[in-house]
Amino acid sequence: MRSMRYVLMFLAALFAGSTFAQKETPIRFALDWRFEGPAAPFFVAIDKGYYKAEGLNVTIDPGTGSVEGINRVASGVYDVGFADLNSLIKYRDNPSNLGVTAVMMVYDTPSFAIITLKKTGIRTPKDLEGKILGAPAADGAWAQWPIFARANKIDTSRVKIENVGFPVREPLLAQGKVDAITGFWFSSFMNLKANGVAHDDIVVLHMRDFGVDLYGNVIVANPELIKNSPKAVASFVRATIKGFLDTIRSPDTAIDSLMKRAPIANRAVELERLKMALDKNIVTADTKKNGLGGIDQKRLAKSFDEIALTFNFTNKPKAADVFTTRFLPPQAERMIK
Repeated sequence: MRSMRYVLMFLAALFAGSTFAQKETPIRFALDWRFEGPAAPFFVAIDKGYYKAEGLNVTIDPGTGSVEGINRVASGVYDVGFADLNSLIKYRDNPSNLGVTAVMMVYDTPSFAIITLKKTGIRTPKDLEGKILGAPAADGAWAQWPIFARANKIDTSRVKIENVGFPVREPLLAQGKVDAITGFWFSSFMNLKANGVAHDDIVVLHMRDFGVDLYGNVIVANPELIKNSPKAVASFVRATIKGFLDTIRSPDTAIDSLMKRAPIANRAVELERLKMALDKNIVTADTKKNGLGGIDQKRLAKSFDEIALTFNFTNKPKAADVFTTRFLPPQAERMIK
């Protein structure tokens, strides 16, 4: 009997160890940018224990741009990332690239914009002709410039493009060394204010308001994670949506989770940046109607057509290869209340 008891104790310990390991599945998550206001929902999901309750141990690192996030996930260094869907579509056109796939929509309305100042006289896209446009090469908004230019019949030969770094983009605009910049509007807007530009002097041309009907940033996952740990992917998405729903309900509380990771940041600035992203890019007519995380298949197909206007597809991917809804929780769990 004693030997049997030891066997049962061993099996119980083995089962407990297996359960514990399952609860600690590590997920390495790469943001698109620094620890700023719009990243708060992911940290809320950590602080509220949503990831832990799903059996995940999530670590989050800052990023260097919404395009580079795809490569970071494809490299295998990160399991999931926050990246631009339209750049992912172009990336998947190359069959030799790994099958990085979007598993959750975040910016239902993309944050892509042209940002300028009143003194430049730029009020419409055509006003960019004869001006200097500052754009970082890795910027997600810059990646959509050809589509924006075509949609608005801009003579691109009359727009001088300056390849500028992210850190100097807004300062150059504030100093008048460029006339306009590309960027995620909420980041550039707040950075300009930090550079002494008055709120009322900032002009934002939202690309979606000017004929660029694309989606924005999504959660992307490494194909090995999707293949080997589909439950972990679904768990990550479910917990992340909970973090977003909490943030939408109370951004003033959610920002505290961000400030824990960015103690030198200005709380008021990051809270305003978060609210801007929520109001314009995350909480939209579509997400109010259909819930967070999903897409409209017809709109996604249309975005392929828009991208094809300026990008020569050679092995055009299928929409289902680029974005999958299989990891989304039921619609009722994704509704904004």
